[in-house]
Amino acid sequence: MADEADIYDGVRSQFPLSFGKQSKSQSPLELIHNATRRTTSTAAASTAVGSADDKPSASEGENSLPPVSSSSKDWADAFRKPNPKNSKRNENGDKLLMGPPRPPTGLDKGDRIMIGPPRPPPPAGGADDEEEDEPVVGPPRPPIGGDVEDGDDDDEPVIGPPRPPPSNIESDSEEDMDEEDEDFGYRIPVSNEIVLKGPTKVVSALAVDHSGSRVLSGSYDYTVRMYDFGGMNSRLQSFRQLEPSEGHQVRTLSWSPTSDRFLCVTGSAQAKIYDRDGLTLGEFVKGDMYIRDLKNTKGHITGLTYGEWHPRAKETILTSSEDGSLRIWDVNDFKSQKQVIKPKLSRHGRVPVTTCTWDCDGKRIAGGIGDGSIQIWNVKAGWGSRPDIHVGNGHTDDITALKFSSDGLILLSRSLDGSLKVWDLRQMKEVLHVFDDLPNNYPQTNISFSPDEQLFLTGTSVEKNSKTGGLLCFFDRVKMELISKVGISPTFSVVQCTWHPKLNQIFATVGDRHEGGTHILYDPTISEKGALACVARAPRKQSVDDFQANPVIHNPHALPLFRDQPTRKRQREKILKDPIKSHKPELPMTGPGFGGRVGSTKGSLLTQYLMKQGGLIKETWMDEDPREAILKYADMAAKDPKYIAPAYADTQPETVFADSDSDEEKK
Repeated sequence: MADEADIYDGVRSQFPLSFGKQSKSQSPLELIHNATRRTTSTAAASTAVGSADDKPSASEGENSLPPVSSSSKDWADAFRKPNPKNSKRNENGDKLLMGPPRPPTGLDKGDRIMIGPPRPPPPAGGADDEEEDEPVVGPPRPPIGGDVEDGDDDDEPVIGPPRPPPSNIESDSEEDMDEEDEDFGYRIPVSNEIVLKGPTKVVSALAVDHSGSRVLSGSYDYTVRMYDFGGMNSRLQSFRQLEPSEGHQVRTLSWSPTSDRFLCVTGSAQAKIYDRDGLTLGEFVKGDMYIRDLKNTKGHITGLTYGEWHPRAKETILTSSEDGSLRIWDVNDFKSQKQVIKPKLSRHGRVPVTTCTWDCDGKRIAGGIGDGSIQIWNVKAGWGSRPDIHVGNGHTDDITALKFSSDGLILLSRSLDGSLKVWDLRQMKEVLHVFDDLPNNYPQTNISFSPDEQLFLTGTSVEKNSKTGGLLCFFDRVKMELISKVGISPTFSVVQCTWHPKLNQIFATVGDRHEGGTHILYDPTISEKGALACVARAPRKQSVDDFQANPVIHNPHALPLFRDQPTRKRQREKILKDPIKSHKPELPMTGPGFGGRVGSTKGSLLTQYLMKQGGLIKETWMDEDPREAILKYADMAAKDPKYIAPAYADTQPETVFADSDSDEEKK
């Protein structure tokens, strides 16, 4: 083997180092995640809430919640400390040490005075060799691996608490970490961030499939972009772009329960179904707009507002529209609908349905009506349009989102009035809790639960005179309080958000009238796959084999040798374009006519020119009276006829006039 290695080295030395296949230089994951870590300015926007308007939480004080964006660092430091509870502070802010300090290393037995506790006796029983006359300051160290013997140190005074045995340090730290888990609440994965760019306007729709491998984003620029974490590299580019309906904004995207198809809802009256790769499977029929009763129409007649796939049945979807109806469809039949729901209205006319949703089992449907009411229907045998639960004064403005909890006890509602309300489904007459001061300017702003549903989150919009940008607000479901605000963008509004349970990553869409994007927040220590898979995958470098020359293409018909003979039709067309070969007549002269070929006259007709040359037409004839000009030649024509009389001299010497048939001339 050594001889073969020497031979290989000898042969390899004859070639340059750049020859052959080179190993790729891979960056360590730590450097990659440091590059995607949220900046300090963004972290400063992530603040723990402690305003005077909110009630003080139990975790404030010593265990107050730190900024969420720095949670990864704090938790990493907490894991390194043997006992995080030792980091308490006094009134001046200085840290207090629990237990005595370690003695200096250069201190021995002898005449020196010992400061602090003496070293613990060796396990073999070296406690008898200690000098009992020396003053002991502080408690003695406990023996390693066992308890302090009763007979050795009974007479010595103990100052301060004894140190815990080393074997219990790890368990104590784990207990303290569990206590900190209860104090802090939850670990929110917001330490790192990547952005999926591409849309030219605000991203209004977001859908992540159940496995977390593909992401759909719809925008106000009428396009849907598809991202695949498995095939995407660090450039974060979409692999497909669709335009479902030309000139209509994308409002909702929803995956099927099996993630093999997805629903696309735009501003048009027809929803579309696509497969996983973005190929169109069908489009639902549009209703007749001239039929007044919506139950008799085959489909929606105006623009859609929301749509969602059934959580369990892969053949059923739900849509809502501005025409004031909700409809249930079967994806196997695009020309008919299964059910039409007309909500209960407080006033006459058509009131749009702004949003709708299923519960987790698909047994209930909730709809947000344009008049601010919330209506819930139970899907059962023989059910109709009459709602089972009706809340007339749910919000003062349009409702943008509704969300059921998985246990079926809580309903969340988000509205354009800047509020988020929590409803108890067992008692819907009164709202359970209201969160105000949440600006909302987009009708697609939604709500999302955390994977364990102990938190729920929503986004805020950017106001004109406000200095705060788009925020992602987290709320505690049990304490009903605002836990944290995470700054997503200083200039863009946060519209859609979701917390994926398998990836443990948070998706948030932002944008304005000029630009949009999808922010993915994650933590390398607790998140899985998703953004972690693509951010560490560097784009493939171009090699010599990828070189493509741009050849100069010569048209063979440009050379006379290879030019085809034109057909007769082309020859005739070419001759017609040539004014000389086609003998094209000259265009008539424009203008008064003098100065041209006719001569110096101002007339444009040849007859006028000849008569003027013969003296028959004078230049002043336009100013004379026609009758007088003719009668002055009457005597001359009678004496010396020149034109008319000589022609009839032989056949009709005497002039014969025609008889008039009119009665007036006879009289």
